[in-house]
Amino acid sequence: MSLKGLGAAVALTALLLGAGAAWSHAFLERAEPRVGSTVKAAPSQVRVWFTEALEPAFSTLEVVNQAGERVDRGPAQVDAASRAMIQVPLKPIGPGTYRVKWRVLSVDTHVTEGDFTFRVAGP
Repeated sequence: MSLKGLGAAVALTALLLGAGAAWSHAFLERAEPRVGSTVKAAPSQVRVWFTEALEPAFSTLEVVNQAGERVDRGPAQVDAASRAMIQVPLKPIGPGTYRVKWRVLSVDTHVTEGDFTFRVAGP
């Protein structure tokens, strides 16, 4: 194999290995209540599923109201049966918009964070 061919093979291998590492982050897959949804009844908890298993000791989930006050009854817990799901119970909440904030560490040591909102409709 020529030096040029060897260089191309090494570059291709590095590219493929780098792409595999990028796919291993825990990204939000789905949530209950759903991201951006409006629900008729106030939920008693928020559950969020990710694409990778989570490290329970380093993963958080918080829910705040429009004033920025926490309305969850944390701390959040990673589900023992499905380590890609984290959940937190809520205090009784009324109509309004709520922001769910998460920061998780996947088992492969990558941290991701983000937020989304859901709305509870008024009577």
